[in-house]
Amino acid sequence: MSLTLYYHPLSSFCHKVLIALYENATPFTPQIVDLGDSKSAAEFKAVWPIGKFPVLRDEAKDRLVPESSIIIEYLDQHYAGATRFLPDDPELARQTRFRDRFYDLHVHLPMQKIVTDRLRPAGKSDPHGVEDARKTLNTALDIVDRAMADNTWAMGDTFTLADCSAGPPLFYANMIAPLAGTHPNADRYLKRLMDRPSYVRVIEEAQPYFHMFPKA
Repeated sequence: MSLTLYYHPLSSFCHKVLIALYENATPFTPQIVDLGDSKSAAEFKAVWPIGKFPVLRDEAKDRLVPESSIIIEYLDQHYAGATRFLPDDPELARQTRFRDRFYDLHVHLPMQKIVTDRLRPAGKSDPHGVEDARKTLNTALDIVDRAMADNTWAMGDTFTLADCSAGPPLFYANMIAPLAGTHPNADRYLKRLMDRPSYVRVIEEAQPYFHMFPKA
């Protein structure tokens, strides 16, 4: 099999790429990386010294493709299927990339800041940073809630890269603080995403690892 994905089933950025792979039933070899295991971590860093997943290896083309958004664009270009993640129209493609970056930078990253702070050793937490992250996340969710008042998907009626980006951080943000009471349109959008067969499969595969998710 040409494609190998280095990932972890609990990682939200990995979920993003898995959604894209499952959307088109793209064949790939899953390679789970356990950064807590020295052997697994060393083997992965031999492939990608930065040590952050997901990373896609394409043996047929002898290419290493890091970063979730770039991986999905690569799949769209070289392993296209029924679901196309970027529109052909340059202006719509730009808007799609913007929404992808919006979810990554303003929903995904602050959500991760809140979650990972819970994993810090006693006395090493960053309450000021978490407070800032919560403010950014709430502001972003306000924007999402307004945007999804009349839309099915992030770009309207078509499922795209932006929706691959939206599902995972909204899923985990909902675990931090349920969306239904504060952002009902975002909550309904998340429910549509979670009904999508590709994301159903991602969540099912992550179930055995959810006990590792840090509680408040």
